[in-house]
Amino acid sequence: MSTKPTTTDLEWTEWDQRAVDTARVLAADAVQKVGNGHPGTAMSLAPAAYTLFQKVMRHDPADADWVGRDRFVLSAGHSSLTLYIQLYLAGFGVELDDLKSFRTWGSKTPGHPEYGHTVGVETTTGPLGQGVANAVGMAMAARYERGLFDPEAARGESPFDHYVYCIAGDGCLQEGISAEASSMAGHQKLGNLILLWDDNHISIEGDTETAVSEDTAKRYEAYGWHVQRVEPQENGDLDPRAIHAAIEAAKQVTDRPSFIAMRSIIAWPAPHAQNTEAAHGSALGEDEVAATKRVLGFDPDKSFEVSEEVLAHTRKALDRGAEAKAAWNKGYEAWRGANPQRAADYDRVAKGELPAGWEAKLPEFEPGKAVATRAASGKVLQALGAVIPELWGGSADLAGSNNTTIDKTSSFLPKGNPLPEADPYGRTIHFGIREHSMAAEMNGIALHGNTRIYGGTFLVFSDYMRNAVRLSALMQLPVTYVWTHDSIGLGEDGPTHQPVEHLASLRAIPGLNVVRPADANETALAWAEILRRWTKEFGKGAPHGLALTRQGVPTYPANEDTVKGGYVLFEAEGSDGQRVTPEVILLATGSEVHVAVEARERLQSEGVPTRVVSMPSVEWFEEQDQGYREAVLPPSVKARVAVEAGIGLTWHKYVGDAGRIVSLEHFGASADAKTLFREFGFTAENVADQARESLAAARR
Repeated sequence: MSTKPTTTDLEWTEWDQRAVDTARVLAADAVQKVGNGHPGTAMSLAPAAYTLFQKVMRHDPADADWVGRDRFVLSAGHSSLTLYIQLYLAGFGVELDDLKSFRTWGSKTPGHPEYGHTVGVETTTGPLGQGVANAVGMAMAARYERGLFDPEAARGESPFDHYVYCIAGDGCLQEGISAEASSMAGHQKLGNLILLWDDNHISIEGDTETAVSEDTAKRYEAYGWHVQRVEPQENGDLDPRAIHAAIEAAKQVTDRPSFIAMRSIIAWPAPHAQNTEAAHGSALGEDEVAATKRVLGFDPDKSFEVSEEVLAHTRKALDRGAEAKAAWNKGYEAWRGANPQRAADYDRVAKGELPAGWEAKLPEFEPGKAVATRAASGKVLQALGAVIPELWGGSADLAGSNNTTIDKTSSFLPKGNPLPEADPYGRTIHFGIREHSMAAEMNGIALHGNTRIYGGTFLVFSDYMRNAVRLSALMQLPVTYVWTHDSIGLGEDGPTHQPVEHLASLRAIPGLNVVRPADANETALAWAEILRRWTKEFGKGAPHGLALTRQGVPTYPANEDTVKGGYVLFEAEGSDGQRVTPEVILLATGSEVHVAVEARERLQSEGVPTRVVSMPSVEWFEEQDQGYREAVLPPSVKARVAVEAGIGLTWHKYVGDAGRIVSLEHFGASADAKTLFREFGFTAENVADQARESLAAARR
């Protein structure tokens, strides 16, 4: 481990120092004004954040989405002022009034950074450790993007080369997700990733000795990272020259991600609040804010004091950004001229468009044949992978079960990996048994842009992923989760692996579309719809979760209404075989649809006109207009039965008072799928019985 930074020619003037001190008093003032927040870390981190935004990163504040920019992730999202103040000083569009309205209704400066809400915020952070994994995903995406468009260029000479910077705190590195993601980053040798650790020894409960005694730097060495430690100046303040030197040294290490441990003192230089847990999450108090201003040479009677000279100095970032972008554009145009086909591909991908004719490659499955929907999904991925190069992904060490291998000959693995299919720009990602970080890395990949990402595991393990899935929904990111083994139908692995509450629980996440196809053809149509719905524009994307069967299920003719979320699979018929108004509706998803179809046959033979509705996605169905929804589920038909091998929470609104739900309100058991379905009532006989009960209730 390197203990001394390299020499540096960093230019650091009195105006740079005054700008850093201005950031400190702004952080103290903003929290004091609203009465709550996290001032201490923003105060102590000011030299590091300023060095990144003003001296290190390639960005253009006038064009925050410039594709050639470096990315910055504030994993320690509670210290949102660390980011907001730098966005203000550099000229990203955050202004002093926005800092004054910190953490208040309608402001650009919410309590934690929110992607799409504040210009310059690359990802929503707050749940600790998520940002670390997002940054790892961004670094992975940058490498894959380079492989798509400029794989032969020497390192540092491609317009697609850039760095991902992340600031993380003690809390981030205590969360397990960061360990998962950091292990992945070291394994992938992500030399474009630089993580700065705010080693301030303070958490909400006090000194971190309460919970942590490991050597974090050595842990990162063990992960395979390049590690440096930066000690503070004699007065306790972070040393921007040392930080800058460490970053420059990190850039020279191209075969490993870099970890820079910065020993800091929280709330420095507040005379009494520094190095205290209170400074982490509470306003300093008027007296302490005033005392801090005196230490730094500010007027204690003034709030939000920013001199014209300081702002003029920091807003030079706009000029530097324009120059950097102009220089980058020269290289970009040269690349376009030398690579016209790749440039055309890039233009298509950047617009969010799919290749012409891609839909013709979708497989269509023969009706009547039993196919597991996980197997159908795998065939779709392999078929589309050949024509959609930006589509990539993998699973959490379950590729053979999830059927997520898009290309068996090409694995996303760094140079030096011994596997024969290893390729730094490979298609198939081996996320390892790291479900939580996989989901957050997928978020980072989507945020980076210019690729389409999916990742798989068993549906029951979506519990491990939930926080990251929630954030993908919050940010409206077009990621796709492939969740297989979607019910007790997985059989002998037993209740620890059998999802029961998961479908309803995931449907409860606002903005997440859960899709549980009934058969192979619905699976193909669902994948096609997911790809169509992907878009580059914020606010129009959405994450999707595919819930897929382990066991084979009957295949029905493809029906384009699948993409409407719910549709009539089999119509009610009279004794003459003609379509009639149904007396009862059987509503089902996934592997239970064929059970409903068999129940319909029983009821029809008894003279009960029965409609079967397949509803692969409640969310897609709810998007349809009322006329369509009522055409599928006529309000006049009160007799209804919903069938799904999970808890019935989703279905009460659809079946009404007279309806019945065939569900599983308890955990499963270890046995083969046929036995479990029989024992727990997922049979045509029981569904028909429930339909008769519903008919009787509707007639009362």
